[in-house]
Amino acid sequence: MHLLPIVHTIKKFRQNTKIAWIIGRAEHALVAGLPGVEFIVFDKAEGPAGYLGLARKLRRRRFDALLLMQYSMRAHLASLCVRAPLRIGFDRARSKDLHGCFVNRRIKACRREHVLDGMFGFTEALGIGERQLHWPRCYGDDEEAFAQRHLPGAQKTLLISPCSSHPLRNWPAPRCAEVADYAARRHAMRVVLTGGGSAIERQYRDAIARRARGEIIDLVGRTTLRQLAALIARADAVVAPDSGPAHIAACSATPVIGLYAATNPDRAAPRLSRQWCINRYPETVRAELGKAVEDIAWGTKVERPGVMERITTAEVCAMLDRLMESGD
Repeated sequence: MHLLPIVHTIKKFRQNTKIAWIIGRAEHALVAGLPGVEFIVFDKAEGPAGYLGLARKLRRRRFDALLLMQYSMRAHLASLCVRAPLRIGFDRARSKDLHGCFVNRRIKACRREHVLDGMFGFTEALGIGERQLHWPRCYGDDEEAFAQRHLPGAQKTLLISPCSSHPLRNWPAPRCAEVADYAARRHAMRVVLTGGGSAIERQYRDAIARRARGEIIDLVGRTTLRQLAALIARADAVVAPDSGPAHIAACSATPVIGLYAATNPDRAAPRLSRQWCINRYPETVRAELGKAVEDIAWGTKVERPGVMERITTAEVCAMLDRLMESGD
């Protein structure tokens, strides 16, 4: 989701540039069909066979430039399949896993900025000074029909996506249930619960359903990424921790009440909803690390038991009030 504005900026200001995007299979399902982009699918789950397959796809290809916009060893190894004289990577401060060994030019160094702002360093390295904060719609008519079927009419809707990729970034299930009840009672909202099909997400769903007094539309494990994007587009607000759905909301400009205690929203909040995010990261850093945010490495995660409990039900409900009253 952070790459979409980068791709759009290149397409707008370098219209003769052909773009090939090496992308994972799951991520490709969300952005497939994006005009003006050739997708080269790389399935990391295949292990060595995946790299061999990528090498075969690219063995006769030559590119003018490679933008190595990840600094994991998996991305580094994949980059070896790309033949390009100009290989642009991150500055030294943001490099990991021998990143500098796989690039021959680095983007401009910066200290403390949002992930997306950092990625615009790659367009600047290509000589593009402008930025286009644009996210195209990531779903089609079939997905829109799916969303309308499950969320018919014009009733206000709150979508709760309680789980992230790390369980210690999840907000407690009982508090999610309390927010669901409050949204229904105070704002006459219907509540839809989304998530993947993993065991922990099913456990969260069951725990929320047991505690909630009102009806909850359960779509946990029942959507594709594109269907999720369509559901988010029909919602009036999303409540989520630092997770993919919080960023997918950018495609429809749906406001997100982001829950941040383990990660820094100044770096990772959904770009269009920073004003709605609840930030308990500074006090977490003080309590768990004994330091101020300014004194730790940018991007430090404090994924420890209990840190997400610093975010109270009352402040999430108050933020929902502010959002609904704002007309955003």
